[in-house]
Amino acid sequence: MYKEQIDMARLPQHIAFIMDGNGRWAQARGQQRSYGHFAGADTLEATLRCATKLGIPYVTFYAFSTENWSRPQDEVNTLLDLMLKHLEEKIFMENDVKFLLVGDIENLPQNLRDASERLMEKTKNNKAITMGVAFNYSSRWELAHAAKIIAKEVKEGKMKLEDITAETIDRHLATGIMPNPDLLIRTGGEQRLSNFLMWQLAYAELYFTDTYWPDFNDECLYKAIVDYQSRQRRFGKTGEQVTENK
Repeated sequence: MYKEQIDMARLPQHIAFIMDGNGRWAQARGQQRSYGHFAGADTLEATLRCATKLGIPYVTFYAFSTENWSRPQDEVNTLLDLMLKHLEEKIFMENDVKFLLVGDIENLPQNLRDASERLMEKTKNNKAITMGVAFNYSSRWELAHAAKIIAKEVKEGKMKLEDITAETIDRHLATGIMPNPDLLIRTGGEQRLSNFLMWQLAYAELYFTDTYWPDFNDECLYKAIVDYQSRQRRFGKTGEQVTENK
């Protein structure tokens, strides 16, 4: 229904996803929270395939925050195992997907860090779509990390203080090889950013749905894109200015 309403000439170039509701989805079915995470991993793969078919160049999925280490240990272990399981080269190579780990990779368990680095190297020339997975990520960590790198470059004379701009910060973020998201989709009914891409989402359109992530399907994605295309993106200008520019 919604797919036919999409203007293929005005697709968002980068969609970010906060995949919320896995645990509540499982509990509503009398299952352990881990059951929801396994179902959510399947939804991620299906959403990636759908975005690729549409021609979306970039997607980023929020999978595990730096704050999630405080969750029950069995749930943390499930998420770590799921991440490792889905870092299989075959899936990415067959679908021409470029993989990017967005987060504090240096403080990941060694096996997960090694697998992520191998996959990024293996898929670096893939072109169909770039998939970022925010794992061991928080926006505050990312901004602090970027500030340290920039300060080091200034100290070493590689950059002048007056040369630091918003674009400089963009380049030094974990998402530096991608454009900033045009659209953020958060499932599960919550309406907050949860420390996710706070710099990059400055002018993104925000779309919130009560649908739990495991139930988020192709039609849900089409609906979000149709909603996105119904909005007027102003970037600080007036509505009249945007209309005149068009």
